[in-house]
Amino acid sequence: MRVGGIASGMDTESIVKDMMKIQKMPLDKLMQQKTYTGWQQEAVRETNLTMSNLRTSASSLRLQSSFNSYSATSPNPTSFSVATTPTAMSGSYRVEVVSVASAGKLNSSATIMKPAVTDPDGTVTTVARAAKSTDQIGIAGKVIINGTGDATKDATVEITAGMTYTEVAKKLQDSTIGKVPELRVSFDDTTSRFFIATKGMGSEQAFTMDFTAEDGTTANADLANKIINNGTATATADGATDGAIKFDGIEVTGLKTNQTTVNGLTINLLQTGAETIVNVQSNPEKPLAMIKDFVDKYNETIENLQKQIIEKRYPDFQPLSDEQKKDLTEKEIELWEEKARSGLLRNDPVLKSAMQDLRRAFMDNVSGIADGNISHLSQIGINTGSYTEGGKLFIDDKKLSEALANKPDEVMALFTTRDAAGNGVGVRVYDTLNAVVKNLSAKAGSSSSSIDNSTLSKKIKQMDEEISRWQDRLARVEDRYWKQFTAMEKALSQMNSQSTWMQQSLFGGS
Repeated sequence: MRVGGIASGMDTESIVKDMMKIQKMPLDKLMQQKTYTGWQQEAVRETNLTMSNLRTSASSLRLQSSFNSYSATSPNPTSFSVATTPTAMSGSYRVEVVSVASAGKLNSSATIMKPAVTDPDGTVTTVARAAKSTDQIGIAGKVIINGTGDATKDATVEITAGMTYTEVAKKLQDSTIGKVPELRVSFDDTTSRFFIATKGMGSEQAFTMDFTAEDGTTANADLANKIINNGTATATADGATDGAIKFDGIEVTGLKTNQTTVNGLTINLLQTGAETIVNVQSNPEKPLAMIKDFVDKYNETIENLQKQIIEKRYPDFQPLSDEQKKDLTEKEIELWEEKARSGLLRNDPVLKSAMQDLRRAFMDNVSGIADGNISHLSQIGINTGSYTEGGKLFIDDKKLSEALANKPDEVMALFTTRDAAGNGVGVRVYDTLNAVVKNLSAKAGSSSSSIDNSTLSKKIKQMDEEISRWQDRLARVEDRYWKQFTAMEKALSQMNSQSTWMQQSLFGGS
């Protein structure tokens, strides 16, 4: 316990406190610098979140699908559905589904039965019933699966009498892995039948099954009846057909799926049907709304960045310490910190560079586009304002709508081109924003990341270490002060004791 001034009558505690205020001045300044750096980090992270959101919005500008300004509907939706791609063209087209692609199928033709069990004396101990997946097949032999392709890829499956129907299904399926056709095989307990189908579709998926005895040559109708139940030792799959359509009289055949794209129209085949007319019309509202929405967000972001870059800094208003706040009202603290926080990102090099790069990304010509085609945003009614506005974009709605309606392919190329000679506007803007987000993250880190090696985080960590060293040093200084005053008090106490003794000795007897 520290008690001062007993002998001297001095207010030692106040004296030490005042002396420590002078010693703490470098620490207070360091604490202010740490607080200010923390504010900067918060400001950079908030800006980074804004730029990240803008990057998300810009993502659609680089995708051709976003500029699909055509619409089409199928007049015969039971036969086919239709959708446009960015390369579609206005007009009317005749579409007929000639055939749909299908998989090869070979299912049991009747319920597979587990036979009755009869004792030697003729007594029936177990009646016949529909087979279950866990029952044993009860007969041995081979199943030869023949595709329509390379004979060396045909599969031969050995079946033993002790295998269950589930095991038979799995072995049949596994034998065709990586082959043509590749089968899916299952045994269904509800119907007591095998269901066999090819994974792919088309004529090359056709196959047959031959059932033989264990020697591989003798026909085995009994085994066939345990799997296909058709009474013969050979079975042929149904289906396995190619899809085919007619598009404006042009035959498109050999389809292995029920989707094909012709002249910018994606057609999904559902079933055969009569020829119908598909009308394709320009619909520029979707890309127009997308571009305008992005420009609004971009302008809002640029305006905010411009304010932060030129915001005035007030060096006389430093962050308040806890002791300083004790002497101020809440309103006074609020007004002070408003000044202290001003100009956190003034002339920030990352943000200044970002604004310059974004301005170039928007306004530079797009290389790699054919001569005579749209290669600059101004040609579709998008321009930047004065330099003092930070590169805001302004849209001529009429000019942009006309460009999307009359030259949708050229507008799409202007934004989405990826070429060795140069990228489109949308690609450039997205890549620029991506670089900005990375640079801001490198400067201030992210609150959502558990690992933070950013510049400002390292700076704050170094300050924390320096603050800790200062606190240890100040503790030692204060302890030294108290020891010095304590020594002084002891000395004064001894002098007082000696003085009293001398007085008593010299004058005590008088």
